[in-house]
Amino acid sequence: MEFHGERNNQWNFMDDERKSINLPRRLSFGNHHHHHHHHHHQNSPDRGGVHYAPSRPSAATTTSVPTQHLPQRPPMSPERTSETPWTLSPVRTSPTQPLLYHCIASLHRHEGNIFSIALCKDFIFTGSESSRIHAWKQPDCTEMGYIKANSGHVRAILAYGKLLFTTHGDFKIRVWDVSDRESFRPKKITTLPQRSPLMLFSKKNVLQHKEYISCIAYNHDDKLLYTGSWDKTVKAWKINEKRCVDSFVAHEGHINAIVINHEDGCVFTCSSDGSVKIWRRVFGESSHILTMTLKFQLSPVNALALSLSPGTCLLYSGSSDGIINFWEKEKTSGRYNHGGFMQGHHFAVLCLVAIGELVFSGSEDATIRVWRREGNCFHSCLAVIEGHHGPVRCLAVSLETENGVKGLLVYSASLDQTLRCGELKFSLLKRQA
Repeated sequence: MEFHGERNNQWNFMDDERKSINLPRRLSFGNHHHHHHHHHHQNSPDRGGVHYAPSRPSAATTTSVPTQHLPQRPPMSPERTSETPWTLSPVRTSPTQPLLYHCIASLHRHEGNIFSIALCKDFIFTGSESSRIHAWKQPDCTEMGYIKANSGHVRAILAYGKLLFTTHGDFKIRVWDVSDRESFRPKKITTLPQRSPLMLFSKKNVLQHKEYISCIAYNHDDKLLYTGSWDKTVKAWKINEKRCVDSFVAHEGHINAIVINHEDGCVFTCSSDGSVKIWRRVFGESSHILTMTLKFQLSPVNALALSLSPGTCLLYSGSSDGIINFWEKEKTSGRYNHGGFMQGHHFAVLCLVAIGELVFSGSEDATIRVWRREGNCFHSCLAVIEGHHGPVRCLAVSLETENGVKGLLVYSASLDQTLRCGELKFSLLKRQA
């Protein structure tokens, strides 16, 4: 592990990514005209505005959002040194932009695309084509430092408490202690799988993934880390024992996302094979069985998000056809019933985040849409956030309180090699009485 180093050679991410999630070159909704209508929006000159779109919600009506004028914090600039490959991009405000959302910081990366974002307390962590794991201060994106793991690009990142989990180009997982936040001197706890004396005489490590680890999820109650890979398998790792406790073939295609229901321990996976699957631990809690397969359309599924509230559990999935499907958990049987879909994106949905009644979706169409769940699981599109010039690959959202006013910080990274942070005022997102 190093804290400084040179970047690895770049590779054509877009082609590789299309192979993994079957992104269309030019997606057509010609076969769906009988289901919905499109609403095209005129971009502002700086592509940094927000549009309120009467996009096809899951309900028959669309909620309008007031655009009261709210005070804005000035855009803040991250510090740049000779060591960092990041530069501040100009933050421009469109004169027609409503004050529901405004951009706080936009940074351009000079060493490749960003694959993943993770939030933990006051910090943002990003993984990219380089072998660096960057740490930033919320919300102004001041760079706090970075780790160089010397093991290829960082595909997935997950943060919980003082632990940071990262997956790398060598198909391994690394666990870091990031409790020292003042100087950001993380300590590597372990690398999974660990090498044992038996592996010295074996050409193959049966515990190691054979292709890129595309997604990770952590069951903090049981200290189980789940990894999903392009090799079509899911592995469960007992962190305190530093070993793999289960490995199973989960899909017929690349696994693109994995989430956990912390209330019952169920694991959800999605794949390029077009399915979402639900798994439950059995047999001494060391093995997993398939309990349900959700497959509403044939399109590859790229993203998952779980929304939990008292008495309600909703699962969202984003697909390459631009549609977000959702399922609601039945209280008595525990089955997930298809509740409908949200239509608005013109190209593939690549990432999803659910927080409270809100769902955020990032797309290949370079936009982020903000959806709100209404009564009876109906959804309406509140806003379309623009600013990126390429597909939005990953999202993270956190709550903040400033001067007694609650807001949401939205972090996004795109294949345009930029990291953006924007603020949504929470008072405008609350359902009107």
